[in-house]
Amino acid sequence: MIPVCRIEDLPEGESLRVEAGDATVAIAVFHTDGAFYAIDDTCSHQDASLSDGWLEGCYVECPLHAALFDLRSGEPTCLPARKPVRTHAVTVVDGMLYVHPAVRTVPGEPVHAAPEEAVA
Repeated sequence: MIPVCRIEDLPEGESLRVEAGDATVAIAVFHTDGAFYAIDDTCSHQDASLSDGWLEGCYVECPLHAALFDLRSGEPTCLPARKPVRTHAVTVVDGMLYVHPAVRTVPGEPVHAAPEEAVA
């Protein structure tokens, strides 16, 4: 579980980038449509930061080649991206936002993490 920030520090329509545990994976965290979402920060098409992309509802557009990803599933909705990005569970405990990084079990396949039990 990675502490991200207090919920008031990530306003609606904004995003930020956090490093996962050993810093080998960056995660983009978004606040949109009244919910928080987390996906791998690197576009599956080419090395670009999705946290720097344009947020449109539950979709983020890659700033490099305009691939669009669904924040709920990680699936790309248009070319040039063809592979999904991993999604990560997000929980809020006492006003603090946490990301639970997904674990990749088979190289190249996305895994969608289930949130751990939140204790208030």
